Amino acid sequence: MRRAGLLDRFVTKPFAAALVVFATILVPASASAKVSQVSASGFAVRDLVEVSTSPEETWAVLLKPSVWWDPDHTWSGDAANLSLDARAGGCFCEVLPGAAAKASARGSVEHMRVVYIERPRALRMVGALGPLQGEGVSAALTIQLKADGKGGTQVLLEYVVGGYARTPFEKLAPTVDGVLAAQVQRLVEKLGGTFSAAFPAPASDASTAAPVEPMVVPETVEAAQPAGGIVPLADVPPPADGKVVGR
Repeated sequence: MRRAGLLDRFVTKPFAAALVVFATILVPASASAKVSQVSASGFAVRDLVEVSTSPEETWAVLLKPSVWWDPDHTWSGDAANLSLDARAGGCFCEVLPGAAAKASARGSVEHMRVVYIERPRALRMVGALGPLQGEGVSAALTIQLKADGKGGTQVLLEYVVGGYARTPFEKLAPTVDGVLAAQVQRLVEKLGGTFSAAFPAPASDASTAAPVEPMVVPETVEAAQPAGGIVPLADVPPPADGKVVGR
């Protein structure tokens, strides 16, 4: 039996009920990330993975969500309906096909929209995924690729969410964390690689979870600021001091 849609599938169930199902799915420990920051106004989660493919090969697969995105986390139940228009303003979208064969599409969904793209190094999209789409939040997903010096690639992902939601962010964060980690794990499996051992499995119940510790990113991820483009992510979330991060 196919699991109920989680982060990217929320159609008929009430938001609270969807989160109950969402939080009870057991995410494998190897597909873990880290809630790097959480407060009453939002949260940030991160994933760090290493794959055996080059940045160019990794980039090519990353831009084809139809081949690695989990169909259980779609609105249509089929990842083949996903597409990503890889340009500023381009849509990470999904077609909702008609009920009958060859019938016209009954609709479509915008998951996120591209706001920054630099091949084959950085992709940034904005959008509230899944059940967050129905809340008063905004969110940004940044994915950065970096050659590891051994023919492979390090992939660093950060999803930052802020605004107003009817469920406290302290409870939402571990849930979003787990599902994003599972999605990235599918990308890793497609390319061949592993999750960084720096990330413990997220707690299923935020009320009993240990205090969030700053994430430690391996030294090789750090790099000097490039002449242009997105500034590499720091090893800890930036302080809320109003300073501009990135370009």
